[in-house]
Amino acid sequence: MKCDSHIHIYDRAFLKPGDAQVFVENADVAAYRKVQTQMGTGRVVIVTPRVYGTDNAVTVDAIRQLGFDHARGVAVLNPDVTDDELDTLNHGGIRGIRFTLYTAKNAAVGFDMVEPLAARVAELGWHVQLHWTAEQIVEHEALLQRLPAKMVFDHRARLPLTDGARHAAFDIVRRLADAGRAWIKLSGPYLDSAAGLDNRYADIAPMARAWVQAVPERLVWGSDWPHVTETHKPGDAFLLDLLDEWTGDDATRERILVTNPAVLYGFAI
Repeated sequence: MKCDSHIHIYDRAFLKPGDAQVFVENADVAAYRKVQTQMGTGRVVIVTPRVYGTDNAVTVDAIRQLGFDHARGVAVLNPDVTDDELDTLNHGGIRGIRFTLYTAKNAAVGFDMVEPLAARVAELGWHVQLHWTAEQIVEHEALLQRLPAKMVFDHRARLPLTDGARHAAFDIVRRLADAGRAWIKLSGPYLDSAAGLDNRYADIAPMARAWVQAVPERLVWGSDWPHVTETHKPGDAFLLDLLDEWTGDDATRERILVTNPAVLYGFAI
């Protein structure tokens, strides 16, 4: 069963008074079910969007609606989370925590909190999902080497167009992946593309293919639905077609869509 390993769910029922960040309409579970039908996917990993801060109720509820056999989640936490809260999230289908540190504006915690939180969730078998810039990956290489938890690097490790796979971050992440400690998400091509949707994000293809060639057994794919950053939104089936272009063969595509996410997120194989 194919897995979309990176989406966000927005549901007004879980907003708190005073939440001022941008809310996305028509991005609840019912809307995503239609996307699944279009793509032919049956599994999904839901990442708590920043409008909810460190309240992960919307993600846990979405997992409940979609069913534990078909959904997992990635939470956003701060250091005062209790062991009981972690246990509740674990039973609710959460399997990782995200550190969105590529810009301070979107950060719920700082780099100083990565290691202590990683140590706590490692005991549950969770991973830490890192949305960092390539430069931050290089700057914090020593921290990455110390982390006890598995790592998942968001959006192709955000390698810049100017360097692509020649950037030092590529080798750092590849070494971690080769050691069985890291995974990379092939997602969000629009975040770094200058070519844009009309040109099929063609400038992202070389670095995506570099990851496929280097560590196909450590890759997962995500649509990044509902594409919050984009005014001109891509079709999700189109994004899945891009994976065909990046992989070039059915066996690798099957590994990235089925086998790898089953291993990473604990789905039945």
